[in-house]
Amino acid sequence: MIASRTDLFARLDALGIAHKTHEHPPIFTVAEGEGMKDDMPGGHTKNLFLKDKKGVLILISALAETSIRINKLHTVLGCGRLSFGKPELLLETLGVTPGSVTAFALMNDPDVRVRFVLDAALMAHDIVNFHPLSNNATTAIAADDLLRFVRDTDREPEILDLGALAAAEDAAQ
Repeated sequence: MIASRTDLFARLDALGIAHKTHEHPPIFTVAEGEGMKDDMPGGHTKNLFLKDKKGVLILISALAETSIRINKLHTVLGCGRLSFGKPELLLETLGVTPGSVTAFALMNDPDVRVRFVLDAALMAHDIVNFHPLSNNATTAIAADDLLRFVRDTDREPEILDLGALAAAEDAAQ
């Protein structure tokens, strides 16, 4: 069964994780959310659902401003070349649709099919902001609480400096 926003908030409450949610019109891209972020402190995210040719699934949650070179990321992650996962696979594994991808959707993956990668730049913020399973709101929690939430989904987050990886690639060119 796919979790609802109510289910998410109940899980956060059960874990003792404080959260604050701001309602807003649906946001499908980082650019669309620019003006709305002014009233919401903390690191704002972009979330990418990726798949390699062997079926490895990866969710990346990064600081919205971080540059990510998807065509080179597989070498760091030790998987095949990555591309965006199809909407049907996203819904099947994480229970969300494009535009609503979020770290909170890991609660919809009890079989732990999806690897989770976090951007170090995002984790440098005290507060992190994610959609609460739909893109018409943003929920803020403490960065340390995000780690606790992820671990409660039976996975250990992989924290990488994605911005440094992109800068190193730029320097090598």
